[in-house]
Amino acid sequence: MGIFRGRPILKWSLIVSFILTLLGLLAAWLFWQSLYRGMPALPATAELWDANREPAIEYVDRTGKTIAIRGPRYGRAVKIDELPPHVPRAFIAAEDKRFYQHDGADTQAMARAAWANVISGRTVSGASTITQQLVKNLVLSPEQTLKRKAQEVRLARALEEQLSKNEILELYLNRVYFGSGFYGLGAASRFYFGKDPQDLTLAEASLLATLPKAPSRLALDDNMEGARQRQVYVLTEMLQAGFITSESAQIALESSVTLAPEPEQDPQFGYILDAVTERANELLPELPDDLVITLTIDAELQTEISAALEARMTEEEEEAEADQTAAVLMNREGHVLALYGGRDYLTNQFNRATQARRQPGSAFKPFVFAAALEDGISPYDVRIDQPVTIDDWSPKNFSRAYMGPVTIAEALRDSLNTIAALLAQEVSVESVVSTARKFGIAADLKPFPSIALGSQEVTLWELTRAYGPFMSGGRRVDPYLIEKIETTRGDVVYQRPEYDAARVYERALSETMTAMLADVIRSGTGKAASVEGWPMAGKTGTSQSSRDAWFVGYSSELLGGIWTGNDDDTPMNGVTGGGLPARLWSDMMTIAHAGRSPSLLRGADQLIELSPEQQARVGYYRDLGMAFAGLAGREPQ
Repeated sequence: MGIFRGRPILKWSLIVSFILTLLGLLAAWLFWQSLYRGMPALPATAELWDANREPAIEYVDRTGKTIAIRGPRYGRAVKIDELPPHVPRAFIAAEDKRFYQHDGADTQAMARAAWANVISGRTVSGASTITQQLVKNLVLSPEQTLKRKAQEVRLARALEEQLSKNEILELYLNRVYFGSGFYGLGAASRFYFGKDPQDLTLAEASLLATLPKAPSRLALDDNMEGARQRQVYVLTEMLQAGFITSESAQIALESSVTLAPEPEQDPQFGYILDAVTERANELLPELPDDLVITLTIDAELQTEISAALEARMTEEEEEAEADQTAAVLMNREGHVLALYGGRDYLTNQFNRATQARRQPGSAFKPFVFAAALEDGISPYDVRIDQPVTIDDWSPKNFSRAYMGPVTIAEALRDSLNTIAALLAQEVSVESVVSTARKFGIAADLKPFPSIALGSQEVTLWELTRAYGPFMSGGRRVDPYLIEKIETTRGDVVYQRPEYDAARVYERALSETMTAMLADVIRSGTGKAASVEGWPMAGKTGTSQSSRDAWFVGYSSELLGGIWTGNDDDTPMNGVTGGGLPARLWSDMMTIAHAGRSPSLLRGADQLIELSPEQQARVGYYRDLGMAFAGLAGREPQ
């Protein structure tokens, strides 16, 4: 200590300097530690794919075609080993050339960036690695602060210990933002180029690699010129890294790139997506954030049917004074192939096919006649069409005329209200309600006499499905829209179970009903619903004052229903089920059967001819009725 003798100022200066240095180092240490206070933990490996994601649902039709995406558009999972090498290398060259050399944070790059920024006096260079960018997207906020940057570096190095380089790159490519609401290489590739990432050319891949730097400014559909300028940089970096040859770089620069047209969104799909989303929430109350829902819908068929129905309505709506229609089409397995919820989804999202409850009128009668057959009544039995009163209720035929003696089959063919009302009383109204329910009518039906004429409200969805047992030999048809729900990584979280549909009616009776309903189209009230080359069966329905008009029917393969009316329940101009709805139904079924080979509709051609004795008996009663009408001085009805 002799060196300080006689030099107290030097001594104390050194002591103070040492203390200040210690305090400075302590302060710096405390400050540095404060940067990590509240730092989030990295999610477990299995949770990284779902971290910090907004809910998004991709809807796919039965052929695998994407119909729509609601929410941020995340692509389906892309695997590195399924991509051509130039695709991931384009992103490495553009964003992180030393990706395979650093430990998550590139110290050399950070030093160069810091020096460049000091020299220029402003931020002109960044040094975020792919791993850092991924961490920022997964667990950190986008704020530009020293604290966030410090946490980013530490978490990036931790992530490199948790995952391999290829796993990090794969996760990055599936989570990076490409602008226009698209996240992930799969979504961007399909949106910009209409192809899977596996099919990207070098020119296309290098253009997509320009986007993470400035996804909004360089969006290919808005600023192709700017993206092309940065593409030169990407290709140059790829060349210098030895990823590509100078020849392939030149070809990529000179290649013309065609952007895929943005798909036109058919408003009709809005009704379908709403119904599907509601059902998905019922099936899975806690939906994963990223979903791909495979529908039973055939998007191409849906579009064609929507266009045909709109064209017919546009042509006839003024004369018919009808502003709305709805339709549903399904196959015998219950796959809903098309669903038309109305004509104006953009202004009114009310789904008239699944939500609107309206009176089905005579379209409900098949359940009355089905109950009658089950009770032992034959289609060839005779009943008298004449005025009838049931508990102060006096149903009348649409024509206000009466035919006298008719067979049960004729009564259904010509939609005679009196016979339907009498049959319901004969077999019991409760039996009619029971038949309708087991066939698929979910509405709370009451056993009132007027139910025989369809006075109680149902939806088009349930009325159409309830015709299924006639089509399928007595088995109930359970319609559905969702085939499968999975995450974008391919993990299936719901699969429609396979099961044998419940038998609710005897096969022989269902074929007899088909025989009578086929006669409705051949020679009854539903002639306008015929489809050339195909045997069809169905039934018309009209509610009071033409407020609702329906046609529901089927072939051997497809089952469909049409409703027409006005949202405010005002009457149409004399529209009946055998008119506009039957023509709409024919339009829909003609499109749906195009390209199919006509097949036998079991029962359609086997309506048994009356025996000579039966024909004579019916003829006798008719002649007798006409004779009495003549004696009374009135025209027979």
